[in-house]
Amino acid sequence: MDAELTWTGARFAPLVPLWALGLLAALVLALLALGLWRRAPGVWLRFAAGLAVLTALAGPSLVKELREPRASVAALILDETASDGVDERPERLAAAEAAMRAAVERMNLERPMELKVIRVSSAMNAAGHDLGSPIFGALNEILAETDPERIAGAVVVSDGRAHDAALAGFPAPVHLLSTGRAGEYDRRLLLESAPSFAVVRENIPIRIRVEDQGAAPTRPGQSVVVNVRVNGEIAVQQSVTLGVSETIMATVNAPGLAAVEVSVEPLAGQLTGRNDRAAFTLRAARERLRVLLVSGAPHAGQRAWRNLLKADPAVDLVHFTILRPIEKDPGAGSDELSLIPFPTRELFMEKLDDFDLVIFDRYAERDILDPTYIMNVARYIRAGGAALITAGPEFAGVDSLERSPLGATLPARPTGRLLEGAFRPRLTVLGGRHPVTSDLARAWPPSEESAGAPGWGSWLRIVEVEPREEATALMESPEGEPLLILDRVGRGRVALLSSDTIWLWARGFEGGGPQAELFRRLAHWLMKEPELEEDALIAEVVGARIGVTRRSLAEEGPERARVVTPSGVELLAPFEAAGPGLWRAEVETPELGVHVVTDGEWRTLAAVGGASPREFENAVSTDEIFRPLLDATGGASLRVAEGLPDIRRAQEGRPTEGRGWIGLVERDASVLRAASLTPLPPAWLALLIAAGLLLAAWRREGR
Repeated sequence: MDAELTWTGARFAPLVPLWALGLLAALVLALLALGLWRRAPGVWLRFAAGLAVLTALAGPSLVKELREPRASVAALILDETASDGVDERPERLAAAEAAMRAAVERMNLERPMELKVIRVSSAMNAAGHDLGSPIFGALNEILAETDPERIAGAVVVSDGRAHDAALAGFPAPVHLLSTGRAGEYDRRLLLESAPSFAVVRENIPIRIRVEDQGAAPTRPGQSVVVNVRVNGEIAVQQSVTLGVSETIMATVNAPGLAAVEVSVEPLAGQLTGRNDRAAFTLRAARERLRVLLVSGAPHAGQRAWRNLLKADPAVDLVHFTILRPIEKDPGAGSDELSLIPFPTRELFMEKLDDFDLVIFDRYAERDILDPTYIMNVARYIRAGGAALITAGPEFAGVDSLERSPLGATLPARPTGRLLEGAFRPRLTVLGGRHPVTSDLARAWPPSEESAGAPGWGSWLRIVEVEPREEATALMESPEGEPLLILDRVGRGRVALLSSDTIWLWARGFEGGGPQAELFRRLAHWLMKEPELEEDALIAEVVGARIGVTRRSLAEEGPERARVVTPSGVELLAPFEAAGPGLWRAEVETPELGVHVVTDGEWRTLAAVGGASPREFENAVSTDEIFRPLLDATGGASLRVAEGLPDIRRAQEGRPTEGRGWIGLVERDASVLRAASLTPLPPAWLALLIAAGLLLAAWRREGR
């Protein structure tokens, strides 16, 4: 752009201090007043001579500048946040952008006009919390980067929902082109409060409010149905009143992390379904672990089990113990063998479902318990209960539990053989991947005596068993005899320990072993603790990243994780091996809200920045937030859906909006490239003029 030469006026560089110049000016004025009072001839010539001297001493100069004109700047703010991705708003935004670009290009042919485009996306802080649409921040960015004298105006294409601090002023008109349409409405579910911790099988309060926003075709007091899903399964369905805060009670039936999703039936014709559901994660734990220990014939390891369970303050133990075998006194009934009347019917019929775990320790069927009780235990397992059987010689005989109604639920059948002799247990291939046993050998590294197996102590006896086809063996003897077998039966779980000498680990025999840790993990797996599930998909959210963990007993893991964002966009990430039976992947999401995570087989949920982002607190378009700024700058608010406005130049100080048009102010900004000073007049000329004037005054007075 060519520079222009302009004269901008005079500059002064006094030859004497300003106080002296002022004193001299006062003297000249005083002499003028005295001469006028005395009506002296030539008084005006003397005054002119004084002015000439003052001018010479003031050092005036004429300034000549070389200035380069600068293009005016028009700002275009495009709101590309999540709320502007619903309905037909993306198409309207694109149409407004094209119109603005065409208008600025047309104006640029007449006088220089530059277009600055800023695309606004949802803001998120370091903790991953949604901060909404920072549109006013985009206008501040324009102010920070551009000389205010060059700004011709700003056009904001948005639904009008800004969530940052409002702008107090702008040096040019700000216009709002709304991407919304008249008569919009939407339904929103607000999660007012939700617990982060819960006790298994106890009610948790979830406080919600359902609102219909905008011109919704509903009436006050109308009821809608809200669904609460826990880990993907519907737990509660309840009717709530629109606009009223209500509390829904739900329960979590399993310990560990639980994904809770609350959703409301959608409203026909609503803007979006993104804000009619909410999700949160809580950790559920059992208040106390209730265990029923049924001990059979007295043996050396019986006290080890009791001591292990009694040592844990979180365990409520009920111990049914046979202190004297019935064959010792064939004439005595089972009730006569008890030291006190034992509430067998209450325990095995009425209260059985209250127990989290039932343990049969070397129990044999010898008419001690009624077969009906054993049948009820089998029902308890199939209905979702947990049972652990530790097998001794009785399990291989005619009184084996395998021959009882419980036999159909057991994970293995005895062959009738007992294998005696010391051996060191080891993990099977699947045991090295299963979370119950995979880390057990960490504190007992292999030694020369263990022949490559973990360096824990020996056991002394095995009941030979044949695992069922669907069962999983995690531990075995060096000869491959199964020692620890797990199985799922109906909705419940069963574990079988085919040796009654694990108690040697608790006594420290040959260095001992992880009996307590093995039992803890085994009990938690039996009770469906998510941390010990061998086949699971877990999603953890940190900021905008979703970490996906896949656990499996398969040799090869899944290829990739698939994450579906709230808007339906599919994100893929490859799984990488992270340990035995463990694979991990990580996905960074550009959206906030509830994401669906899957590996093709398993499915879970992940809430990024909250279930319903701040963008969808109210998705109905508005100009109320921008109205103070529009009024202060002379801007207009128009809907793109009702037609694109004519964008034209407007003279400074004239209206910048009208019916069907918006204006950008014409600016005359320039930048100084060079400047020169020309003394005006020269000092010698001023003195010569003053002398001539004094001479003329002297001659005038001499007449």
